[in-house]
Amino acid sequence: MKQLLRTTDPMKIIYAKALLSGEDINCFEMDVHMSVLEGSLGILPRRLMVLDDDLAQARRILTDNDFELEPE
Repeated sequence: MKQLLRTTDPMKIIYAKALLSGEDINCFEMDVHMSVLEGSLGILPRRLMVLDDDLAQARRILTDNDFELEPE
């Protein structure tokens, strides 16, 4: 799996997951429990992961929807 998105904004994660789900791309949210353990202050970023084969398409979908992604 490859990291697609890293953010402290939970709404971005929810929106990205909805966009990817609409295109039948499976994704997995990591570091959710770490964010809860730190008290939900939002200082620890969550990561959205996708399969290696889906990365290019997933990046295209998010950038077409105005997400700013880190370079590969």
